[in-house]
Amino acid sequence: MACYYGLFLSHHHISKRLLSAIKFSGGQIRVNEKVENVRYQVSTGDVITVDTPIEQENDSIIPEIGPLKVLFEDEFILVVDKPAGIASITAQYHPTQTMANFIKGHYYQNGEKQAIHIVSRLDKDTSGIMLIAKNRFAHARLSELHQQGLVKRTYRAFAEGTIAESGAIIAPIGRKDGSIMIREVRADGKYAETHYQVRNHYHDWTDVNVELRTGRTHQIRVHFQHLGHTLMGDDMYKGSVTRLKRQALHSEKLRLIHPFTGEEMSFVCELPADMAAVLAQSELITSIR
Repeated sequence: MACYYGLFLSHHHISKRLLSAIKFSGGQIRVNEKVENVRYQVSTGDVITVDTPIEQENDSIIPEIGPLKVLFEDEFILVVDKPAGIASITAQYHPTQTMANFIKGHYYQNGEKQAIHIVSRLDKDTSGIMLIAKNRFAHARLSELHQQGLVKRTYRAFAEGTIAESGAIIAPIGRKDGSIMIREVRADGKYAETHYQVRNHYHDWTDVNVELRTGRTHQIRVHFQHLGHTLMGDDMYKGSVTRLKRQALHSEKLRLIHPFTGEEMSFVCELPADMAAVLAQSELITSIR
């Protein structure tokens, strides 16, 4: 059955807002390589091509070539493995040598000039998988999928002490008085929910998987401190740096539904050398998983 292409596209996650942007901001919709108006009725066999408007890139981000390990890339999303010690985005005191700089350099190498849309930002000293949308429409679609529970990240964390069993931490998080960076659990904070599963017990620490249901700044680090089990190496939250010089937190797995193809996708990023070394040097007490 024939239908107007606007209705057809709405069933493929092309919103009225995007259609409007295409119409008035330089995009184009073609049916069988011919530009058609919105009243064109598509039929079986028609091929519809959507060209989104060119985005204005952020000129303040300097493109740089750096340690960008690409796990997956297509015209909509980019998945990379971030090393610890590199900030996700530029700021006043680190305008260069960030993941945003390296992503922009990667785009330039491929002849692409576009805005940077980081979907899953990581703290500077957190390692692992980052998800980047390659245009604002993919970003909006990924946000919808996240709200529907169809974008899931699993972190690996080493927490001090023995956590007896798996559970959830539901406690509001806000900025600590007198600090720009440090967060804490406080009654006037924003709702925050963290779920964790105990993997293994070692002599004086616990290996856990963590999933976030909200995305507050430093959420995992603050919630585990609140639980009484600060992450190993997290000196900002009074963790011991004897074994590790940065917080033992790694974005290990990503599962998602592709924003436009609907394909189920999953990625795994192995533990970095510093966390793997801690495992190798520790005495296993109990294996839970």
